[in-house]
Amino acid sequence: MSRKLVSIVAAVLTSICTVTSAQTIKIGLTGTFTGPNASNGIPYRNAAEIFPSTMGGAPVEWIVLDDGGDATNAMKNARRFVDVDKVDAIVGSTSTPTAMTLFDLANASKTMQFAMSPVAIPENKKAYVFNVPHPVSLMVSAIIDDMKAHGVKTVAYIGYSDGWGDLNWNAFNERAAKSGLKVVAHERYNRTDPSVTAQALKIVAARPDAVFIGASTTPAVLPHLTLKDQGFEGQIYQTHGTVAQAFLNTGGKGVEGARMPTGPMVAAADLPASNPIKQVSLDFIKKYQAKWGSGPVTPFAGYAWDAMLLLDAAAGVALKTAAPGTEAFRVALRDAMNSGKEVVGTNAVYKYTAEDHYGVDERARVLVQVKEGAFRLVP
Repeated sequence: MSRKLVSIVAAVLTSICTVTSAQTIKIGLTGTFTGPNASNGIPYRNAAEIFPSTMGGAPVEWIVLDDGGDATNAMKNARRFVDVDKVDAIVGSTSTPTAMTLFDLANASKTMQFAMSPVAIPENKKAYVFNVPHPVSLMVSAIIDDMKAHGVKTVAYIGYSDGWGDLNWNAFNERAAKSGLKVVAHERYNRTDPSVTAQALKIVAARPDAVFIGASTTPAVLPHLTLKDQGFEGQIYQTHGTVAQAFLNTGGKGVEGARMPTGPMVAAADLPASNPIKQVSLDFIKKYQAKWGSGPVTPFAGYAWDAMLLLDAAAGVALKTAAPGTEAFRVALRDAMNSGKEVVGTNAVYKYTAEDHYGVDERARVLVQVKEGAFRLVP
């Protein structure tokens, strides 16, 4: 083969490789896979390991990084995604404070962000930020409805001293007032606190009919058990952030009877056949258990799967007008997400528009109770 022919072949091969690389969609996923809230984040990472190899018909590369629940680390990961990896979208982070840290970067870089923990999205930062997990307002309203149905008159709140605690407190306080419930105590604690005895004593002294704990997974167990130890006998409600095996394992018999809202996936087997979420949930659970064993599958893993389904649907549209790795594709991806097209996931039927970046309705929630060491649907 002549030197000239070799050069031509090499040039063609280089061109082919460049085109192939340019057509690969890149998605960055940052989450809390170590630290106090790792039990929330690990299911997201596990779900990512069974994601399909294509998105919208194009090859996809998932870049998964741990931020340990630290906002600074989450920002470092996101900076790498945007500046080095040139991702087309960011999924994360998996706690409210870390997810909120990325809002400005997502908008400045025109890189769509899927927050994987419930967040309040400011109007001036909404353009490129979407929320996948159930919004707190939707889930707290289910708690208020149940309280009213059971004749609760007085309530107390104890929650994290951070963004997740704020979201739940604000939603709970507003809806309690509108429903005629009297809030008689409001306490806070840090996720890593070793004791909440002082706060529990104040709540017990206020004698509420029920208590709502604005926390998540294992750190939510501490106030629950402490309230029981201090003699509280009323109904205790938890957030949808506690629907994980880690909560059950840590709390044991002490959290029996706890009630919390959650997505339909937790009760997929009990959903009517007419519910479109049922089959999507059962299919995902089967895939997840084939990889990770036959134990319970948390809603957090389902949220990750739903983010993938949403991106897959949007990518199929965006690829018609732009190539991955470009600003034009990132904008097209965002515009496709805003189209109002329904996408059935494991935890909701999602429908995002330019005005609504939460995208869910009451079809996305059920109420469960801890019974005999498992989450059981409340009739």
